[in-house]
Amino acid sequence: MTAPIPPSFEAFRQAVTAKPPASLDPGRPGLRILIALAVLTAVVAGVIAWRSQPTPEPLPAPPPSPPGLATPSPTAKVTVHITGKVRKPGLYTLAMGARVADAVTAAGGPVRSTAMSSVNLARRLVDGEQIVVGAPPGFAPGLASADPATTTLDLNSATPDQLEQLPGVGEVLAARIADFRTAHGGFTSVDQLREVSGIGAKKFEEIKGKVRV
Repeated sequence: MTAPIPPSFEAFRQAVTAKPPASLDPGRPGLRILIALAVLTAVVAGVIAWRSQPTPEPLPAPPPSPPGLATPSPTAKVTVHITGKVRKPGLYTLAMGARVADAVTAAGGPVRSTAMSSVNLARRLVDGEQIVVGAPPGFAPGLASADPATTTLDLNSATPDQLEQLPGVGEVLAARIADFRTAHGGFTSVDQLREVSGIGAKKFEEIKGKVRV
């Protein structure tokens, strides 16, 4: 036997299955308005969400480098005097930060098997300095010997002022010796002095014992 349906449940079922009242049916015009309102709401929500995104801020500029760590300008130059046993002695202009090795290379490299132990090839160049390649130990560029009479000058590293200390060599002849050295990439023997204009057999005999290569 089937159990009787409670009156309250039957009333609920009829209310669900019954047609909605006419006052709740919006009709086609009302439905369009509802759709338009839904689209407008979605657009407004999208605009608000887009505006609420965080704005990226530019990174702060890096702090300036300390004075001691400043990077040299790529156009900065140094001028140095390369002399001694190199193929092309003379003045050379190189980029700031260049090493002694760069200066020696610019001067054509050392003559033959010249010992480079007296030259610090890794040192950075200083503007206005003189680099003497193949100088004897203890040689200081620009310093005259305390006793010129007993000094043996290196023809490839002596300055014009030092060459003037030789017997019978004045300013003009010292300049000719330096010019010959530059033009020929240095002296390879003392006998080459005889090829310098102004040095005859007699003068050569006077100075040959006071020079070397």
